Amino acid sequence: MSDQSFEREHRNALYFLAAISMVFMTLAIAVQPLFLRNVLDISFESAGAVNASVQVVTEVLDLALIFYLGYLSDRFGRVPIATIGFLVAAFGALLAPLSLELGAFFGIGGLAFYYVMRIIMSLGTGAVWPQISALAGDSTDFDSRPRFMANMAFMMALGGTLVYAILMQMPKYTGYIVVMVLTAGVGLIGAYVSHRCLVDIAPKLEKKEFPWARIKELLKKDDRLRLSFASAFFARADMVFIGLFLMMWFIYFADLIKVEQEVAAAEAGSLIGLVGIVVLVSLPAWGRAIEVMGRVKTLALGMALSGTGFVGLGFIVNPFDWEIVPFLVLAALGQAGCLVAPQVLTIDLTPKDIRGSMLGMFNVVGGIGIVVFVQIGGFLFDHIGPHAPFVLIGVANFAVVTYSLWVLRGDGTDEQISEDICDDIEKVFEQN
Repeated sequence: MSDQSFEREHRNALYFLAAISMVFMTLAIAVQPLFLRNVLDISFESAGAVNASVQVVTEVLDLALIFYLGYLSDRFGRVPIATIGFLVAAFGALLAPLSLELGAFFGIGGLAFYYVMRIIMSLGTGAVWPQISALAGDSTDFDSRPRFMANMAFMMALGGTLVYAILMQMPKYTGYIVVMVLTAGVGLIGAYVSHRCLVDIAPKLEKKEFPWARIKELLKKDDRLRLSFASAFFARADMVFIGLFLMMWFIYFADLIKVEQEVAAAEAGSLIGLVGIVVLVSLPAWGRAIEVMGRVKTLALGMALSGTGFVGLGFIVNPFDWEIVPFLVLAALGQAGCLVAPQVLTIDLTPKDIRGSMLGMFNVVGGIGIVVFVQIGGFLFDHIGPHAPFVLIGVANFAVVTYSLWVLRGDGTDEQISEDICDDIEKVFEQN
């Protein structure tokens, strides 16, 4: 039975914040290639390395923060951390458009200052979305969790779709600086709603030290939990790849075919918007699939579809050709399933009082995956071609499919997650 104190308006606030946080994160990534190319004058030859490095630097510094904030959310609550995170992200977004001027003023250069602002933005959002996921898990039980998490993922996908379908069309008319400033406004709205509308309902973690032993024991006892962590490592970079490398592919290929960069960005934005629409439309079906098929089988199916789509992009030469569309649709269908199943599985298998810590570790593992694959992807983009990063991530997705089939060995069922393991582990640590 879900906690009755978590009222309908608080759930609606969670839906809204899921969309707002994704708007902020996606907009920051989407406008980055335009800003680096047109304001900071980053050349085509170094575009992959520079854009990937910005993403990697932000992810590396996110890791320790997300990990520690997960523990703090168990000790002191999710809501204060989410509110402060939105405010920090908004501060970075407000100063990012002034990177060239402020970088010269402080004597560090525009690119270095932009790095710092992107780090601040990333640290802020890194504090937000894990708390939103934890709050969603706190307010649901085994039966209601798949549908509620699917609805949350729906709102996140809606936020990403709005960015590419609408907001990334704005640079043609207003310029990209206006869009960058708009990002700061989104962060401030998120902070206000978090402070006014959310409540903490999970029991607080009493012990002051980080629950290493309990988490280690949970991971040791259940290979489904290990699978969810593996999916985070190998597949969390998927949507980052679409947002970053597809946009870069269009913007820098535009120079070869004499298309204006703003037009190329709009074209890429439309396709990424299509990806978001496919995710939106299919998410309710994935929520139902988790209820019917089980967590692990749904995760495996999503990874298989996504891997097929990404590997298929390796056969594309000109991204402006229509042949790119079916592969992006396949990748989007798979990603819709992968947005929900791993987190549902992780929350199912974790006691409430250490859920923030476990999700913190889950997100750290995913962040490490983003760092590894985005860095390799940037190298492949520069030295092999724009299609190479997508093939890389497609192969990684198929690796997770293989592990999923191993987890489903035996009778192949994905029975209801029992809380007995969690209860037994808690009793052991209460006795110590």
